Amino acid sequence: MTPLPRVVIAAPGSGQGKTTVATGLMAALRARGLAVSGHKVGPDYIDPGYHAVATGRPGRNLDPHLQGEERIVPLLRHGAEVPVPADVAVIEGVMGLHDGAIGRDGFASTAHVARLTRSPVLLVVDVSGASRSIGALVHGFASYDPELTIAGVILNRVGSETHEAEVREAVARTGVPVLGALRRDGSLDTPSRHLGLVPAAERGGEARRTVDALGEHLARAVDLAAVLAVARRAPALPVGRWRPEDEVPRLAPTTVAVAGGSAFTFRYAEADELLAAAGARVVPVDPLHDEDLPPDCAGLYLGGGFPEVYAAELAANARLRDAVARAARAGMPVLAECAGLLYLCRDLDGQPMTGVVDASARMTGRLTLGYRDGVAVGAGALAEPGTVVTGHEFHRTQVEYGPGRVPAWRFRPRPSRAHGLGAAVEEGVVDGNVHASYLHVHWAGHPALATRFVAAAAHRAGVR
Repeated sequence: MTPLPRVVIAAPGSGQGKTTVATGLMAALRARGLAVSGHKVGPDYIDPGYHAVATGRPGRNLDPHLQGEERIVPLLRHGAEVPVPADVAVIEGVMGLHDGAIGRDGFASTAHVARLTRSPVLLVVDVSGASRSIGALVHGFASYDPELTIAGVILNRVGSETHEAEVREAVARTGVPVLGALRRDGSLDTPSRHLGLVPAAERGGEARRTVDALGEHLARAVDLAAVLAVARRAPALPVGRWRPEDEVPRLAPTTVAVAGGSAFTFRYAEADELLAAAGARVVPVDPLHDEDLPPDCAGLYLGGGFPEVYAAELAANARLRDAVARAARAGMPVLAECAGLLYLCRDLDGQPMTGVVDASARMTGRLTLGYRDGVAVGAGALAEPGTVVTGHEFHRTQVEYGPGRVPAWRFRPRPSRAHGLGAAVEEGVVDGNVHASYLHVHWAGHPALATRFVAAAAHRAGVR
C-alpha cells in the first residue's frame, strides 16, 4: 500500500459547476508548485482536454463500464505516475454523484468510482436558487451512502455576502465543512455547442487564458490548504499501476497515423500508449491541413471529434481525402470511431468526404447517448467475429448506408423497466481492413483490439 493524495469533485446533478471547480482547482494547485494529475469519471473527452491544460499532463478517464472495475485503481495510479509522480490527484465526477448506467444501480457513477478508489468527496452545489435548503440537501448526500465520505462542500454561484452567510450557517448544522464559495462570474463561462463545451484543443491560447483565470478564481474563493488536507487523508492504495507494455505484445515496428487537429480531438491517452507499446510509431495527421499521410504509413486511426463543424474545410482538403481513399482501397487498416466514420462517408451534410464507406451522413436534432455492449459481426483489422466489447455512443448525426453492408457491431439489447429487452441494433461497417462505427471503445479495457490493429498494420507494412 502506498499513499496517493486524492479528492473527487462531485455534485447533486449536472450543471452545478463540477468542471469549473475541478479544472480551476487543478490549475490553482499547479500554480502552487504541485504536480497534479487530472481524471474524469465516465467516457467524456472534452473535460480531460481542459484538465490537460490545467495540469500540463494528459487528462485521464476512469470508467468501470469501459475499463472494468478491476482496472480503475491501476489506471488512477498510472495517470498519477506518468509522466512524473503527482503530488495530488483530482477526479472530476459525472452527472449527479449517484447517477450511473441506467438500470444498473448506479454502476459507473461518480459514487461507484469514489468507492473503488476510496476517495473523499467534495460536493459542488449551485446555491443560486436556494439558501437554507442547501443544508438539507448536503445532509441528505452526507447520509445517503455510508461507504462514501462527503469531506467538504464548495458553494457555487453565490449571490452576495448575506446569501453566503445564510447558506454557510445552514450547512454548518450538517457537520460537513464549507471549503469555499464562488460568486457568480459570467466572464469565466466556457463556450458550448451541440455536444457540450467547445474542446480546449480548438480554442488554443483562449483555453489557456480561461484555465488560468479559473485557477486564480479558485485560489481566491477556496481554502486550498483545507482541500489538500482532505486529499492527504485518503487511505493508501494497493501498489501497482496499469502499464501498457504489460497489456500488449511487442510486434514488428510500424507507423500508424492518428487523426488530430481541431476536427479530431477525441482520443483516449491510453490508446496512443498501447499503440506505442505494441510497436507502432504514432504520427499525428491533421485532416484539415495535412495533404498526405506519412510516407511509411501502414495504419490509420480516425478517432472522434467534430467533423460536422469543419465539414467544408475537410472537403476542401481534397489531397488528403484522396490519399485516405487510395490507402483504404489498397488494403491499409483503417479504424474510424464516430467522427472518423463521418469522414469515411461519401458526404457529410452535402460536403464531399473520402468515400471509403458507401454511406451518407448528416446532422440531426436527435442526441444519441449511452453505454453500449457490442459483439463484433464482421472480421476486420480491429476485431474478429464474436469479440465482445463495452463502449459508448455520443453524437447528433445519422449515417445512411448503401446496400450490402457488413456491420461492425451488434449492440446487445438494452433493458427497459417499462418494456423489457429492446431489439438488438447493428451498427457501423466492416469492409476488408476498414472498421468504422459510432462506437467509442476504451482500449485499456480491451487491449486485444490494439494488438490486432497494430498486427494488421505491421502485416500491411511487410506486404508492402
